[in-house]
Amino acid sequence: MEDKHSLLIPANIVSQVQSLVNQAKSLLLPYVTPLTPAERHTLPKMGEKTLSFVEKAHEYAVQNPNLCPPYLDMAAFNTDFADVHNLLMLNNATLQLHEYTDDTAMTSGSEAYQAALIFYNSVKMAARQDVPGAKAVYEELRKRFPGTRRKPGETDAENSD
Repeated sequence: MEDKHSLLIPANIVSQVQSLVNQAKSLLLPYVTPLTPAERHTLPKMGEKTLSFVEKAHEYAVQNPNLCPPYLDMAAFNTDFADVHNLLMLNNATLQLHEYTDDTAMTSGSEAYQAALIFYNSVKMAARQDVPGAKAVYEELRKRFPGTRRKPGETDAENSD
């Protein structure tokens, strides 16, 4: 079993990061616009190509106010344009943070699961050989084993792990 993740993240570091994330959420909370899944689905999306279009349209609208229709709220356009730039920058930073934490959680979780399987199989073997204390540990772990679930009354012979 390869051990790619072997450096324990200190509890104070986890606590500091959680505090900073909470602080960031609190700072942004007055400005965020929560959406329902239906709202997310129906909104026109701004992607990479659309961003270029919006940037150019905003630039021309600012330079040519005489071409703006009276029903176009330029103050709102300016706000939305500024916020989308800032939020895309924050999204990139948080996506990178998410990728770091997700990759590390996946790696450490996989390695912890593999270690647990090694221990579980060792305890199972010890229980079969009547090693004192092994059967109780095995029975407790067997109930929680994420493999095939046993039907009530089913024995080891009918459903081996």
